[in-house]
Amino acid sequence: MSHSVFFRGPRRRTVVGCTLLLITLAAGPVACGTDGDPLAVHPFDAADDISYNAPDDNGKKADPDKPLEITASDSDGRITDVTAVDSRGRYVAGELTADGSRWHSTSPLAAGTHYLVRVSIEDEDGLPGRKLLEFDTAAPKKKLLNVALGPEAGTYGVGQPVTAELSEPVKDKASRAIVERSLKVESAPEVEGSWYWVNDKELHYRPKEYWPAHATVTVSSSLAGVKVSDRLWGADSKPVRLTTGDRLIAVTDAGAHRMTVYKNDEVLRRIPVTTGRPGYDTRNGVKVVIAKQPAVRMRGTTIGISSSSNDSFDLMVYWAARVTWSGEYVHAAPWSVGFQGYRNVSHGCTGMTTGNAHWFFNTVRLGDIVQVVNSRGKQMDPFGNGYGDWNLDWDAWSKGSALAPDKQGPSAADRARLRPQSV
Repeated sequence: MSHSVFFRGPRRRTVVGCTLLLITLAAGPVACGTDGDPLAVHPFDAADDISYNAPDDNGKKADPDKPLEITASDSDGRITDVTAVDSRGRYVAGELTADGSRWHSTSPLAAGTHYLVRVSIEDEDGLPGRKLLEFDTAAPKKKLLNVALGPEAGTYGVGQPVTAELSEPVKDKASRAIVERSLKVESAPEVEGSWYWVNDKELHYRPKEYWPAHATVTVSSSLAGVKVSDRLWGADSKPVRLTTGDRLIAVTDAGAHRMTVYKNDEVLRRIPVTTGRPGYDTRNGVKVVIAKQPAVRMRGTTIGISSSSNDSFDLMVYWAARVTWSGEYVHAAPWSVGFQGYRNVSHGCTGMTTGNAHWFFNTVRLGDIVQVVNSRGKQMDPFGNGYGDWNLDWDAWSKGSALAPDKQGPSAADRARLRPQSV
């Protein structure tokens, strides 16, 4: 709303002097103000000294597309402080001119929200005035942007990324910055972390290093009612609380045909394995357990092998921990026991004895790290085939944030740059 509403009311301007009081009250001396300090008097009602561009009490609501402006209407007075907060406890950032004549908000107002604004001024005599303003903003008229935070509440391994799925695409960098500032990830203990825009509708969050063991991670959004773009307004989102378990990392050396499982940086078990044979080489890099299935039917046709090929297969596999959506698992492979520890003969999965697979299945949880080194296979993709997030080093990952100082997104070279192969 472009008009300004001026509040008029009785102004308290006269300060009664001590001399007058002494004459009127001859019983004895009376101090001015509190403890003799004329600046400690009770603040006067500053309604007559300010104007602002929000509606009065006629039932209208403020336009959230426009900044809040508060002006000192008396040329001899000045605004000293403005605090604006909404019903959700979110503060509104703003700027005050050097001469105190005007304050305006610099962060967007939320739609469909009640605001409480405290304004402090000084008159020409330096006496303090106060005014409490209240108003409501109009409800959003555009499309709502819903954010689904993940994963669902539970306990995960130290490699589990946090995810945010958007209901509408957000392409503009300024709009992305608004979204990202509204997404909060807090952990105890505290760690450095950042969001990465995987695409226009998906963000991932991870720390610089793996999450600490036995950490608590809380994910929330304050996007409700916030204008994201001309067509989008933020909607409510359900917060998520996660915890992490022990630091469990399984490192498979495809060249040595052996998996070493570490728990809190100590060796828990060494397991003879077989990985992908030539033409079906297991991917190198850091992967995360994304699913666990006690039994799963595996068919060659699901990975592009013709049913008429000599390489075709169709069998039930047990104690399977999945690490890629394309079909790479750690599982029991009793048919290849004679090759485990000596030769790679699988179609890309990591196979081991049924006993070891059962132990591994019961030991790992979703979010635990499975890392492959010394394979002739290609590198694990950072995105799109499970959680390959850790295969980007921190510098490359940080560039994927809309809040990064360098506004250019990560290059193809950045995306291909891998973290050091270490546990």
